Amino acid sequence: MITVLLKRITITRTKLTPPIIHSLSISSLRSIHHQQITTSMSQPEKKIETEEELERKKKKDEKAREKELKKQKAAEKAELAKLKAQQASNAPKKSVKKITKRDAAEENPADFVDPETPFGEKKRISAQMAKQYNPSLVEKSWYAWWEQSGFFVAEPHSSKPPFVIVLPPPNVTGALHIGHALTTAIEDMIIRWKRMSGYNALWVPSMDHAGIATQVVVEKKLMRESGKTRHDIGRENFVSRVWKWKNQYGGTILQQLRRLGASLDWSRECFTMDEKRSKAVTEAFVRLYKEGLIYRDLRLVNWDCILRTAISDIEVDYTDIKERSLLKVPGYDKPVEFGVLTSFAYPLEGGLGEIVVATTRVETMLGDTAIAVHPEDPRYKHLHGKFAIHPFNGRKLPIICDAILVDPNFGTGAVKITPAHDPNDFKVGKRHKLDFINIFTDEGNINSDGGSWFAGMPRFKAREAVTDALQKKGLYRGAKNNEMRLGLCSRSGDVVEPMIKPQWYVSCDSMAKQALNAVMDFENMKIEIIPKQYSADWKRWLDNICDWCISRQLWWGHRIPAWYVTLEEDERKELGSYSDHWIVARDEVEAEAEAREKFSGKKFMMCQDPDVLDTWFSSGLSPLNVLGWPDDTDDLKVFYPTSILETGHDILFFWVARMVMLGMKLGGDVPFRKVYLHPMVRDAHGRKMSKSLGNVIDPLEVINGISLEGLHRRLEEGNLDRNELVVAKEGQVKDFPNGIAECGADALRFALVSYTAQSDKINLDIQRVVGYRQWCNKLWNAVRFAIGKLGDDYSPPLALVVETFPFSCKWILSVLNKSISKTVTSLNSYEFADASYSVYSWWQYQFCDVFIEAIKPYFAGDNPAYSSDRSSARDALWVCLETGLRLLHPFMPFVTEELWQRLPTAMGSGRKESIMICEYPSTVEGWSNESVENEMDVVESTVKCLRSLRKQETKRLPAFALCQTDTAEVIIASHELEILTLANLSSLKVLSRTDAAPAGCAFENVNENIIVYLQGTLNAEGELHKIRSKMDEIQKQQEKLKKTMNVTGYQEKVPSHIQEENVAKLAKLVQEFDFFEKESTRLEVEIGTEQ
Repeated sequence: MITVLLKRITITRTKLTPPIIHSLSISSLRSIHHQQITTSMSQPEKKIETEEELERKKKKDEKAREKELKKQKAAEKAELAKLKAQQASNAPKKSVKKITKRDAAEENPADFVDPETPFGEKKRISAQMAKQYNPSLVEKSWYAWWEQSGFFVAEPHSSKPPFVIVLPPPNVTGALHIGHALTTAIEDMIIRWKRMSGYNALWVPSMDHAGIATQVVVEKKLMRESGKTRHDIGRENFVSRVWKWKNQYGGTILQQLRRLGASLDWSRECFTMDEKRSKAVTEAFVRLYKEGLIYRDLRLVNWDCILRTAISDIEVDYTDIKERSLLKVPGYDKPVEFGVLTSFAYPLEGGLGEIVVATTRVETMLGDTAIAVHPEDPRYKHLHGKFAIHPFNGRKLPIICDAILVDPNFGTGAVKITPAHDPNDFKVGKRHKLDFINIFTDEGNINSDGGSWFAGMPRFKAREAVTDALQKKGLYRGAKNNEMRLGLCSRSGDVVEPMIKPQWYVSCDSMAKQALNAVMDFENMKIEIIPKQYSADWKRWLDNICDWCISRQLWWGHRIPAWYVTLEEDERKELGSYSDHWIVARDEVEAEAEAREKFSGKKFMMCQDPDVLDTWFSSGLSPLNVLGWPDDTDDLKVFYPTSILETGHDILFFWVARMVMLGMKLGGDVPFRKVYLHPMVRDAHGRKMSKSLGNVIDPLEVINGISLEGLHRRLEEGNLDRNELVVAKEGQVKDFPNGIAECGADALRFALVSYTAQSDKINLDIQRVVGYRQWCNKLWNAVRFAIGKLGDDYSPPLALVVETFPFSCKWILSVLNKSISKTVTSLNSYEFADASYSVYSWWQYQFCDVFIEAIKPYFAGDNPAYSSDRSSARDALWVCLETGLRLLHPFMPFVTEELWQRLPTAMGSGRKESIMICEYPSTVEGWSNESVENEMDVVESTVKCLRSLRKQETKRLPAFALCQTDTAEVIIASHELEILTLANLSSLKVLSRTDAAPAGCAFENVNENIIVYLQGTLNAEGELHKIRSKMDEIQKQQEKLKKTMNVTGYQEKVPSHIQEENVAKLAKLVQEFDFFEKESTRLEVEIGTEQ
């Protein structure tokens, strides 16, 4: 059979003559090779040589024979490969096509449809793989089975080392947004990887009660349904309504996290206001108070007049105003003017004239208690110690000197001081012991201290009234544009008002020092922040920390465990009138017992503080209380400290630093060993996502897909005004002209993880997600092809004998080993984008693009000559699929589970139920093979050049490879089958450096040792132009190098090894120039012949 078929093929080796080969079998070939070698060894010497010369010649001849033997073996292998390729191509194709058509006709469509799976049971997959990847079908049913099977549950008594992540608790009111999706993608990838790597992996889900956000939602609902406020129905009734809303609607986001595949241990689900967490919050407050770290004080806070509560700094959004602007403010019918600096005069006592001041908030002058000047300002030295008179209430305002606040070169050099309504003025008031006069009610109206003329006016209407009154008194001195930053509450949109209020505070100095050292003490580092640059932010914030206001004037939240005692004998009966009348206790019974002891023999009444705690206080205890603190639970013993906190860098201080402070103080150790801070997600243009821009991306819309009309509908259901709606829709039309294609959770997760290399911001382009969805389809089809080649009766081996594998199989296992190593190394160093790329590039560029194509000849027909290679290829295919899917699983859990479940099982291997509880791949000794990889690099480079020469040509063409070295010649000849297959050639002839270049061919340099030629694609004039350009470039390089080598002192000053390198470079350039010169001459002749 082989002897007959050999007659049909064109011989590609010039050193073996066609007449002989046409009549030889493979065994005869080997005999001829042996005879040639024997003859060479037995030739008589023509002259008598010395013993030493004979020995030298003998060694030289032996070396030459070894080289020739290698070349002959390579030629033999190439001929055999070509023979096999020819046999495959000569297979009866028509009958194969007929069979394929007949099989297609006999296909049962029902075989490609997944049967219905009862909820929680293992997914019932179709008998045949669907011909295309469908994310909604693939991602169906797996999650419920994982959860019901207990795969997410960690055991406190496990012998495995613990690895713990606490999910940053999403708001109970929240719906899934892209930030949550990024957090979930990263954390689930980490936890799945660690679980598969042999850890007792725990990922704790929790949910935040979100004090302000939840209260706002329920208040709006109450007003919409009944026209009442919370004050109308009372605290107890309102809180009852909030709990009812929470139980009915809250927690939607936790269900949505399941859609993303988050493998959270739901058996440990927590809510910040459940009984155990509430107990922990109370215990923390009491302990810190007893240690003197919580106290009550009268200080300035960010006040929201709509919500009537203090808010944290993170809940204040700042907007920059460049000039006079009219803005809508909640509660006002007309827009309010901002960006204006108003000047007015205070008359001086004793007829000394006036002093002019300026302000952007003229209504606050009603609370002024001083005027500050710089002590060295000569304009006002005569006024030191004098007084100005308030025009509306006659209050005497001292002229004080303050070099810290006042810049004599700014404005008039005189500054009005309102200690109760400005942060800088508050500090001045403290320094100079000024009066602190609050002029606003909690609703933002002027109170009685603001004067009878203005009492009851809303603050921004009072602004106009004060300006008018100043004009009438002749004290108004004009207004001008003024650039400013305006603070707005992120919840209500109200303009934040600095107001002085009695509040509870946490003393942070000592705890902040501990938290700072935990990160910055490099000899005893307890926490590593990733990326490292955020350590500088950590230091800056904690070095400049202020005490933390933890009380909020809300009804929904953890009620502050403090009771105010009003004695019968007290003159002032208002809540908080006497600072020493507060009792902090775990409950009312304990508080009453302590009050009786403290005020023994006195009659009193007791009232709990109506305020609640800042939500950040309760969430700051998360790593402790989700594990059962303050009780000494098994979970706390085993899982605290947790392993890593993963969150956005924007809350490094507001949440992360506070968790560290509270964890170290109350838990005795840092709450986590590492902090990984992910970037903030922006749109594809780098803009912050905003409803008014129409660029907000809902992860569920990316997963499920949505039309442009659907995107528009979502905007219309929001609260944008007409103009904003027009702009937002235009933005959607520009960015999503065809809506958003269905991408699935796997593609979205993979895209988000791959984006994490983008510094502190992710510019999310949906088309990249779509690209990964298409890649899922390629992955699906590659596995479908591979499973088809395995066959129904295939049984995977328990062990591989890699040494016997064909070249391409050795190569794919070697590069798989390298990908495993790179992926695991990247995961360990938290370089998640690198890890995702390592997995992706192996599947895409090595498995799909090269390996699957390279082994196709083994399966083209049932050729017995391919029997061994085909068997090895099957084994390599199965190992690659099984290992590669495990490698990919943490990134894409759904599709990998579906595909893995379809793989045949090795007999007696004890297969796991799910891929997610399998072992994560590790490198295999014996797979790595650098020489094979180096040879495949040459093969791939050769194929790439041949494909480049092919351009748009689709038919198979003959090619030539001119090799300048014996090594290159052996490599090309040995891997002729791979090159023929991957480059889609009709033939490949290997030429030695002594052979002439073939005519009528376009050529490309693979490297310095290999040039490839392709027939039928020559554009002689174009090639000639290309050659001349390369010759010009080489000449320039030669001249530059010669100039360097001819510099005075070169021989003496330049190290010898560099001189040797330069000589080699020059020789190589000369060789390249000579080659291109010959090619140029050849092409000129061809062009001349054509003409």
